[in-house]
Amino acid sequence: MALDPATKAKLETITTATLTTVLLKKGLRNVWMRGPQPFSPAARGKRLVGEAFTLRFVPAREDLATPASWSSPISTRAAIEAMPEGCIAVADAMGLTDAGIFGDILCARLAKRGVTALVTDGAVRDVAGVNGTGLPVWCAGGAAPPSVASLTFVSWQEPIGCGGVAVFPGDVVVVDDDGAVLIPAALVEAVTAESVEQERLEAWIMTKVEAGEALPGLYPPNAENKARYEAEK
Repeated sequence: MALDPATKAKLETITTATLTTVLLKKGLRNVWMRGPQPFSPAARGKRLVGEAFTLRFVPAREDLATPASWSSPISTRAAIEAMPEGCIAVADAMGLTDAGIFGDILCARLAKRGVTALVTDGAVRDVAGVNGTGLPVWCAGGAAPPSVASLTFVSWQEPIGCGGVAVFPGDVVVVDDDGAVLIPAALVEAVTAESVEQERLEAWIMTKVEAGEALPGLYPPNAENKARYEAEK
């Protein structure tokens, strides 16, 4: 099911910190990807939202991980051409950061296809060139060697694990300065609604903190302060 534009617009106003809190209340603890951080200038200070388009790498095997594999029908090049506009490419690089999964040419093609962002627990190469493409990238660093030095690309649009988080195609990913958070597709509407209210409540709490009120009973609010909030909102 495609992400509703109104829901997407709401999620673009909600911090990943708030989302993790709301997801925690729903019993989901493992939703923040370990490794991906805002890397390119186009990523810093931004909050972006999109459906996950998944890519999977496995450890390099010498007969498969060769430069010739870049021309294979099963390649990152082919996967990029299957990506819809507005998606977020999420790549499982198993946390390996000694080879760059994408470089400047591939990132330029991602940008040209209207991909919202690249998220990976691995690294990118050609850092200056990647930055020059304007593609927002969340990753674990830069590395000079090509992907085949450490990894073999095997599939796209299958369940993956990125940064220790299970990501299924069509799940929603939200990225900002705190990293990348996953919202399961079936929970997007409920999580969005609760997160909007959570942000509204916390904004109210902040006004009380700035007015000099003490935190006990205010954050989190007790019954009295919940009643104050409801009356004032």
